[in-house]
Amino acid sequence: MIPILDLKAQYHSLKPEMDRAIAGVLESGIFIMGPNVEAFEQEIARYLGARHAISLNSGTDALHLALRALNVGPGDEVITSPFTFAATTEAIGIVGATPVFVDIDPTTFNIDPRLIEAAITPRTKVILPIHLYGLPADMDAIKRIADLRKLVVVEDAAQAIGAQIDGHMAGTIGEIGCFSFFPSKNLGAYGDGGLITTEDEQLADRIKALRVHGGRKKYYHEELGINSRLDELQAAILRVKLPHLIDWIAARRQIAARYNKAFAGNDEILTLAEPKNCLHAFHQYTVRVAERDAVRQKLSAEGVQTMVYYPLPLHLQPVYKRAAAKSFPHAERAAREVLSLPMYPELTPTAQDQVIAAIKRAVRVESAV
Repeated sequence: MIPILDLKAQYHSLKPEMDRAIAGVLESGIFIMGPNVEAFEQEIARYLGARHAISLNSGTDALHLALRALNVGPGDEVITSPFTFAATTEAIGIVGATPVFVDIDPTTFNIDPRLIEAAITPRTKVILPIHLYGLPADMDAIKRIADLRKLVVVEDAAQAIGAQIDGHMAGTIGEIGCFSFFPSKNLGAYGDGGLITTEDEQLADRIKALRVHGGRKKYYHEELGINSRLDELQAAILRVKLPHLIDWIAARRQIAARYNKAFAGNDEILTLAEPKNCLHAFHQYTVRVAERDAVRQKLSAEGVQTMVYYPLPLHLQPVYKRAAAKSFPHAERAAREVLSLPMYPELTPTAQDQVIAAIKRAVRVESAV
């Protein structure tokens, strides 16, 4: 089976250095908020070009605490996409706000800025774009709208570390950027982890307090916070991986270019657009195919693992279906057609050729039925 992702291959490529880093933490006896966390925050801030980088327990916590720090709460509305992972709107619900969905651009699967203005109401406080699959949303257009309407932009860059827009890192263009270090991410820990970036000193200071139970001084609590600390083991693991991230993204882009070339002109395998001012980090390589589920079964039978991100848009999920009566046709069609193919830096050319041949055979069979 050619897996969608091979984390064992990545570990073995880093094994000596990784084992030393893990052993070093165990020998130190320091497991929470120690030197590796401090060093990682400095290193990731330099990589991203961010003034402040605050590590957290997860990408979900990053979204939640970003909204908390901005005083988003009951009665407020947050504009976002219905075609994303549930954590995005989960964070909105946790603070008591309401998600307002805007349909996606069918060529990129990111929120369509042309539809945002119509969704703004007096209750709107934040625009929350998602850089889906590692492809940046149209931040120029989104920021223009936000600045004109005096709204805050929080970027969900959970899938997009290393992606760029006009040379700027995704997650550093809005007021706050939120990242995930879930193991499958381009920069993944060996457990959960997350990060917030911001240029705002006051926001950074409050987020640092919120992640340790709402206090700036131990045992003194100014507000209700949570426990959202990145542990030393995960920080040490991420420090080993971070210097390789540029090369890993370059390898992902090479694989994506090979896929794109193979599928060019094939009306049965549709690829997503990459705007000229963007650098796609290819967290996922996703295509659109008719009869997606049948194609996926045929690929599995040929030993090619695939994934569907995501099979049901958020406005149709049971948790939102009653409140979100609108239809979002592009998101709904995407949910029926998207298929993510194997994508990881260690994927060999031979394996790439097998994936390409297998999906071409599968779609030909389905189109002939």
